[in-house]
Amino acid sequence: QVQLVESGGGTVQAGGSLRLSCVVSGGSFSTYAMGWFRQAPGKEREFVGAISWNGGNTYYADSVKGRFTISRGNAKNTVYLQMNSLKPDDTAVYYCAVGLLRTTFRAMTWGQGTQVTVSS
Repeated sequence: QVQLVESGGGTVQAGGSLRLSCVVSGGSFSTYAMGWFRQAPGKEREFVGAISWNGGNTYYADSVKGRFTISRGNAKNTVYLQMNSLKPDDTAVYYCAVGLLRTTFRAMTWGQGTQVTVSS
């Protein structure tokens, strides 16, 4: 059974940076496409970005393009989300997911989420 555990969330001032990590266990991490999503209070969960199984391709939502970077360390079974130039609108619970990546990313298994709060 695949399990995902996110970490690295916290509170940061606008303009600051955070790096989220997601450790995957119980499966073949190096074969999985991985994605990041977020859900703000009162809003639906939205796609943030995704990375292919070998890290060769990355995709981002327009709202984070140029500010957020997804990477992965297959030796550590970990995917990262580097978030720079954070804005109050980035405040949300952030989730990583294992999924299928074709023209879009379809999440199959979710982590429990980590809270990111950006103060103005």
